[in-house]
Amino acid sequence: MKDKIDFSGLRALIVNCTLKKSPIPSHTSRLIDLATGIMEREHVTVDYIRFIDHEVPPGESPDMTEYGWETDEWPALFERVLQADILIIAAPIWLGQQSSVAKKLIERLDGMSSETNSKGQYIYYGKVGGCLITGNEDGIKHSAMGILYSLQHLGFSIPPQADCGWIGEVGPGPSYGDTEWQGKTIDPPKGFDSDFTNRSVTFMTYNLMHLASALNKQGGYPPYGNSSDAWEKGERWEFRKPGGGG
Repeated sequence: MKDKIDFSGLRALIVNCTLKKSPIPSHTSRLIDLATGIMEREHVTVDYIRFIDHEVPPGESPDMTEYGWETDEWPALFERVLQADILIIAAPIWLGQQSSVAKKLIERLDGMSSETNSKGQYIYYGKVGGCLITGNEDGIKHSAMGILYSLQHLGFSIPPQADCGWIGEVGPGPSYGDTEWQGKTIDPPKGFDSDFTNRSVTFMTYNLMHLASALNKQGGYPPYGNSSDAWEKGERWEFRKPGGGG
């Protein structure tokens, strides 16, 4: 195509916040596969974590072993966050909200958010965030609202239409990718022919790559006006206190 973009060199991390430990199949992982396939065909390196498979306690400290927990794998997982240009939080819906595992992930990300990069900016500056939601009944937009707000508040950049998802009908029923329900065969698998979902995951994935590529090319954000380190040293740029004070 005439406007084909070279996304090679980008790195993405997708964190599946399912409640199911491996090797139990995850419906959320089936939708993740769509975004992963697009990025890999665009020569983006994709890393994947099923968060519940790791010993990560709740908390706001970089390492919760300092607060009585025997094991905390978060410091090692956080290094994989730092290596990524794109972070996608993928979560199922429970009671209309993102899973408790997704909330724990956001809390642990928050615990590192006061760290700074080489420009003195908060550590997630220059990284791009999005989310992917699956479930039955309503909750995609509500869950995405909470996740995307949290990511941008921590310093991630959010492109247009940075959320996607699939939900089933009200009440108990087949989930995304199911091929059978109550003894009846589902063909194609549930949700696979949803044009809205397929379009949304495509637009989200490309918008994440576009923004990450643009930020990489310009070296992230300039530190003028947003360096935490500079603020602590007294720099105020063109800010003036109300009333004209310095």
